[in-house]
Amino acid sequence: MKSWTGKILAPLGLIALMAGAAQAAVVSPNILLVTIDTLRPDRLSCYSPKYVRTPAIDALAAQGVLFEKAFAHCPITLASHANILLGTTPLYHGVSENSKTKVADIFMTMAKHFKSAGYATGAFVGAFPLDSRFGLDQGFDVYDDAFPTKPASANFYSERRAEVVVAAALNWLGQQKGKWFCWVHVFDPHAPYAPPEPYASQFKSDPYSGEAAYVDAQLGRLFTELRKRGESDGLVTVLTADHGESLGEHGELTHGYFGYNSTLHVPLLIAGPGVKPGRVAEAVSHVDIFPTVCELAGLKLPAATLQGASLVPLMSGRNAAARPIYIESLDSYLNKGCAPLRGIVADGKKFIDSPIPELYDLATDFGETTNLAPKTDLAPYRKALQDLEKSLTIDPGTGGGRQPVDRQTLERLRSLGYVATSVSQIKASYGPEDDLKTFLPYQQKLERAIILGDQGKTEEGQRLMEELIVEKKDFGPAYIYLSQAYMGQGQVRDAIRVLDTGVRLNPKNYSLYSAFGTILVKTAQWDKAAEILGKALALIEYDPEAWDNLGIVHMRQNDFPKALEYFGKAVGLDRSYAPGYSNMAFVYFQMYGSDKKAENLTRAIENFRKATAVDPAMNLAWRGLGVVSLEAGKPEEAIGAWEKAVAADPKDDYSTFSLGLEYLKKGDKAPALAMFRKYLELRGPRLTPDERVKVQALIDRCK
Repeated sequence: MKSWTGKILAPLGLIALMAGAAQAAVVSPNILLVTIDTLRPDRLSCYSPKYVRTPAIDALAAQGVLFEKAFAHCPITLASHANILLGTTPLYHGVSENSKTKVADIFMTMAKHFKSAGYATGAFVGAFPLDSRFGLDQGFDVYDDAFPTKPASANFYSERRAEVVVAAALNWLGQQKGKWFCWVHVFDPHAPYAPPEPYASQFKSDPYSGEAAYVDAQLGRLFTELRKRGESDGLVTVLTADHGESLGEHGELTHGYFGYNSTLHVPLLIAGPGVKPGRVAEAVSHVDIFPTVCELAGLKLPAATLQGASLVPLMSGRNAAARPIYIESLDSYLNKGCAPLRGIVADGKKFIDSPIPELYDLATDFGETTNLAPKTDLAPYRKALQDLEKSLTIDPGTGGGRQPVDRQTLERLRSLGYVATSVSQIKASYGPEDDLKTFLPYQQKLERAIILGDQGKTEEGQRLMEELIVEKKDFGPAYIYLSQAYMGQGQVRDAIRVLDTGVRLNPKNYSLYSAFGTILVKTAQWDKAAEILGKALALIEYDPEAWDNLGIVHMRQNDFPKALEYFGKAVGLDRSYAPGYSNMAFVYFQMYGSDKKAENLTRAIENFRKATAVDPAMNLAWRGLGVVSLEAGKPEEAIGAWEKAVAADPKDDYSTFSLGLEYLKKGDKAPALAMFRKYLELRGPRLTPDERVKVQALIDRCK
């Protein structure tokens, strides 16, 4: 197997043995892995002083090795983190997108490996794409993914600020007595760019850079605290990003679409005992992190195949054989009907294999402005990519013999656990009309429509998306965003029409079925919802939200055993799925209302508490906990729950009124008066004259 320059590429097993030959001098250091979502290297001042100062991360770079040309294999969060934590590419583990793919439990993860070596393992992640339901929690003693159940906007992921993630990590680290492996993931640089003060004011014209400055400050807290605890001397720290951000380069606003360096070039810093400060110019990649950390920790490599090689030789100033780097961007292929994009970085060049191929000389054109493909014989590059894909596409289920799997077989097996994504519409062949560059105007139209919606120009955005689903009938996200826009305006029939059309034209698109089922549940169309959700779960069965929605259908139809079964499936798939616990609690309370069995009331209380524990911002669960606590004869606990419900949602009129009543019963007239007045304000014209008279009477009792 040769590259286009004729260099021999070592078999993966041999690479693994070579990487494991050298062992680091310091045995069993603590390991800190930091991944910053959506961060370009030029937003760290150790890479470029142009945009922002990042003193905390710069200090780490000064203590260790900075890799000038580190590459992600994928421009998308879940897939990139799978590459890092498994040390393999998507051709092996099958994860190429967010939300609809799961890392199967047959793989060796970094956390599993370090746990088997006696390390305590903890992970603290910042946003939904890394939710435990997607399988990266394997091997972690603690996997803290306690971000809110609902995102701030329908168009973005649920996330939590870096300061919250860092605080949770520090709390866990403070409890460790032995050696530990800790992964900290912060999501803030991801869109929408909205840094807190003072960074919002300091970077008013460049909020993306403001997010980088904020993250640097929060990671500075983490580094400083570890230094104060005396843990820095025996600590290996790896800092990288999962991918970058285009910011308009090549016509791409964010990431996940193309495979240019604006989204695949990432920072990579490694510091630790025995690591001399320096810079490495050679191209390296995410799959190299796992074997590197093993060598720095003095651990043998796992028996399972790793597809990277230790970077310790390069960090030590020694020569190392250059290896090709596989890249892909498949989200649009999997979900929007586009041609797949795969490529290879080797010998200072990048070849992108697509219907309109691209070739760039990265030594002279790292920004990829001049495509050399039209004037180049591409046969050697295509052969090199095919050889690389063949070497990386290994079936982990065949045991020691491990045979390559051809791409067609791999994609047919994408519903079988280890490769869990189904391509919505596979074509026999793809032409220039399917190329991402040709398709870019459709993508840009969707992004413009979303931005218009965020700006309050709803009708204009809806018009663009209506055009889009006519022009590109297999463009799944357009149907979903359009239906959400209609629902937001109360146009339920239009929302249902759009998704009904979407699933009819795209019968293998799980996202469309799931979105359709959700709307049908919200509009109480129980029988149709059950039908559509059943079709969704036939495509992908490990989505807790689909099971939860199906449970709601049966709960509303008073089939409580079936409802509990489906809610149980939801929380079984994702232990941090708060709506599942909350809905189970509602079922138990309804059962208690019929049979008055104390155990059902107890179960209702237990499940509401579980819901609020995993999502303290979940108003509905706090409200329910107040109701069941009062029913159980615990008014003080009810008051505490309703106070948290109102804090989570100040517009919660039910909890507001309930608090007023309980305060009044206690004789606390001042807070009761405040609650009743607030209730009148919240209800406003919706109150009937009789209701207003009753509330006014309560107000009079408070004076």
